[in-house]
Amino acid sequence: MPQNDSELKCAVIMVNLGTPDEATPNAVAKFLGRFLSDKRVVNLPRILWLPLLYCVILPLRSRRVAKLYQQIWLKNGSPLKVISEQIHQKVSAKLRGKVEVFLAMTYSSPDIQEAVNEVLKAGHQKVLLLPMYPQYSVSTTAPVFDAYAKSLKNTYNLPELRMVKEYYAEPAYIEALANSIKQHWELTARGEVLLFSFHGIPERYARNGDPYPQQCEDTAAKVAGLLGLKQNQWRLCYQSRFGKDPWVKPYTDQLLHQLAEQGVKSVDVISPAFSADCLETIEEVSCELRDEFLEAGGEQYHYISALNDNPEQVELYCQLIEKHTQGW
Repeated sequence: MPQNDSELKCAVIMVNLGTPDEATPNAVAKFLGRFLSDKRVVNLPRILWLPLLYCVILPLRSRRVAKLYQQIWLKNGSPLKVISEQIHQKVSAKLRGKVEVFLAMTYSSPDIQEAVNEVLKAGHQKVLLLPMYPQYSVSTTAPVFDAYAKSLKNTYNLPELRMVKEYYAEPAYIEALANSIKQHWELTARGEVLLFSFHGIPERYARNGDPYPQQCEDTAAKVAGLLGLKQNQWRLCYQSRFGKDPWVKPYTDQLLHQLAEQGVKSVDVISPAFSADCLETIEEVSCELRDEFLEAGGEQYHYISALNDNPEQVELYCQLIEKHTQGW
C-alpha cells in the first residue's frame, strides 16, 4: 500500500518579506504597520516608537508609497509577490516527489501561520525553514524564526525543525550573481565601476553582533574575485537608510555623488541582498539613485536585476533544500 505524502516528504517553507495586498494607502499602511512595529526591525522603545509610527510616519508615508507601488504593480500583485510565487512554483516542480514546498511572507499573506497550518494539516513532522535572504540579519531572517515559533505556540507535537540561516557564500549563489553580471555586460556597455548596493541596517545592530555587514562584504568580494575585477573596478555600499540614526556605510547615494565628482561617467549597480525585485530595487535603486548619479554628472547608470526566477536561482534553492534535508 503506497505511503501518503507526509510519510514520503518533509515540508519546506520558503519565506520572503511581504508586500501590500493592494497598491492603496490603506493596504500600504497595514503592511508597513505590521513590518515597522516588529521589534526586530525597529528596536527603539515602544513607548516612543509606536506613537511616532502610527500618528506620524504611516499617515505621511502610506499615500506616497502607494503611488510608487501603483507605478510598478503587476496584474497579479506586487513584483515581490509575483516573482516569489514564480520561484516557489519552479522549485516545487523540480522537487516534486521529494519534499513539499510552501511559500510564506513574514508581514503579509500568505503569512507563516497560514503555511504552518497547511504543513500540520498535511501531517508533516519535519520542516525546513528557508528565508529567501542570502545574508543573515536580525531585521530579516530573525523575524522568520520568531513568526514560525509563534505559529506553533498551541501545538502539542512540534515538528522537527531545520533552518537555512544564510547562504551568502554558497558557490551556486556566487556563481549565479557573477553570471548575471556577465550576461548584463554582454547586452549592455560595461560601466567603469560595479557597485554592490545592499540594503542597509543601523550601525547599532552591527555593534550588537549582527553579522550582516561582514556577510555582505564577503559576498561582494567573492563575486568580484570570480569576475576578476581589480580593486578600483568595484565598490560596496548600502542603500535605503531610514531615520536619523547612523546606518552602516558607505551610503549608496553619497558614493554615487563621489564617483561622479571623481569623473566616473558610468556605473553598473546590483543589489545582491534581494532574491526578488521589489519596490526598493525597481523604484529606489533603478530609478531614484540613477537620477541622483546623472544629476551629479554621471552619464550612464545601469541596474542589474535580482536573480528572480531565473534557472540558476531556482537551482540554487533546490540545492539548498537537498543539502539541508539530507538524512530526512
